[in-house]
Amino acid sequence: MSAHLTIGICGAGIGGLSALIALNRVGLDAEIFEQTSAFARVGADINLTPNAVRALDGLGVGDELRKTAARPQFRISRMWNTGEETSRLAMSEAAEEKFGAPQLTMHRADLMSALVSRVPEGSLQMGKRVENIEFSAGAKSSLAFTDGTSTSVDLLIGADGIHSAVRKAMFGADHPTFTGVVAFRAVIPTEKLAGSADLDCFTKWWGPDPETQIVMFPLNKGRDMFVFATCPQDEWLEESWTTPGSSAELRDLYRDFHPEAQAILAACDEVLKSALYVRDPLESWINGVAALLGDACHPMMPFMAQGAGQAIEDAVVLARCLDGVSDIPSGLRAYQEARLERTAQIQRGSRSNQWLKAGGNADWVYGYDAWDVPIGLSV
Repeated sequence: MSAHLTIGICGAGIGGLSALIALNRVGLDAEIFEQTSAFARVGADINLTPNAVRALDGLGVGDELRKTAARPQFRISRMWNTGEETSRLAMSEAAEEKFGAPQLTMHRADLMSALVSRVPEGSLQMGKRVENIEFSAGAKSSLAFTDGTSTSVDLLIGADGIHSAVRKAMFGADHPTFTGVVAFRAVIPTEKLAGSADLDCFTKWWGPDPETQIVMFPLNKGRDMFVFATCPQDEWLEESWTTPGSSAELRDLYRDFHPEAQAILAACDEVLKSALYVRDPLESWINGVAALLGDACHPMMPFMAQGAGQAIEDAVVLARCLDGVSDIPSGLRAYQEARLERTAQIQRGSRSNQWLKAGGNADWVYGYDAWDVPIGLSV
């Protein structure tokens, strides 16, 4: 493929930044258009399982992430009422030996900072909110922005999230579905949890129904503990998907959980509450001159901790599929063929929420190597 190919990426989130870096790694230049005017330290956590960490290692950011991340020693499942441990999967060194990378848990902003540091100067344009996208006879994508500027690219990559403007231009307008599940998030200094067990582990407390759970894992080299709790709610009336929550409501909703889980919740002072939205798996992510990745095409429930990881995998595989191909459409077809079924399977598994509840084999998720998986190119 010509080195003069123009590639535009909408969205400078984890998937978009990963895509640009991966494209650079295979010798292709790209430019990112991001609607916000500046990055902010937003979000609380990111749980990167070995498949995601191995992909990030190939992007050259793994060493930087290890400086601030925690490395959970085990992935533990426990029952909400009895505290019974139903599965324990060794992570950290054991995962590194088996899968080639550990699990890393960290603040989302630390991952973003590491990725941004790998973006070449001039490749990232901020304050570029898309107003209109047009595809011209399968040859170019034309983008108009709300600031009055415009551009055209040979290949457009939609990494612009669940409200994707690129997706809308490709396939028409639709709306994500509220799952009937809300999530509470909180970060607790570990020093407030003296006496609690397994503070160096990823622990999931399984509730009385698939929508109710509490997940806990360390951040910041173990100095903080992140809490993520979900439960059913009939409707979501807030204008924002994320709002300040009530620690009293959080504790009341899980008042019947095991005392060890309640002890963690008792230390939560500030809480965020958000609605969880999904879309059904798409039959296609491409149209010949444009492709989607990450939440733009496969937004997931968080129950397998694969949302960010699948976006990173998409980015790596897409770059590999564009490396050396004779034309864009064949590369995009190879990308879709390599990624569609895996992401759909993880979407379905995340929604059913039975992943590793009572043990099982994690290899099909954690053992995936985006840099080495067959891609079936016809060059």
